[in-house]
Amino acid sequence: MDNGFTLWFTGLSGAGKSTLANLVALELRRRGHRVEVLDGDEVRTNLSKGLGFSKEDRDTNIRRIGYVCRLLARNGVIAISAAISPYREVRDEVRGLHDRFFEVYVRCPLDTLVERDVKGLYKKALKGEIGSFTGVSDPYEEPLKPELVIDSSAESVEQSATRLLRALEAQNLIRAAGERP
Repeated sequence: MDNGFTLWFTGLSGAGKSTLANLVALELRRRGHRVEVLDGDEVRTNLSKGLGFSKEDRDTNIRRIGYVCRLLARNGVIAISAAISPYREVRDEVRGLHDRFFEVYVRCPLDTLVERDVKGLYKKALKGEIGSFTGVSDPYEEPLKPELVIDSSAESVEQSATRLLRALEAQNLIRAAGERP
């Protein structure tokens, strides 16, 4: 059971992908798993510096994240990606490169995202002040068959993490709490 796999969070900006990914990573480490989190914002700063927000650049960014996740997973690490990854075709392409892949769609209604947005980016995008903003002026294609859907407007991050961990246990991807490595 110590085989690595990729845990792929997708959803709009502000939906809670990184928060949930980091909470789950903490619990997985507590259970003795090796874990790495690739956060979309950090990857753009370090691995994908210089890429813009065109469809081609976004696809390149997601392919890079997928490649790193695959390398980690094949070496026994649980690779967690928390990136918007707006286009279904590229997400499916990345899925196809992995032996073990678990997709989590973190769904959240636009009005809730606007309320949560401390930087005011959604309001600016809705006014047309920011172009190519995913979910407003650029598309976000929801996954058709994710392994799990989390509605971050309907449950706490702790409830979501518990549901996700149970789903990973049910798929025999992780050890149950209290199970020895």
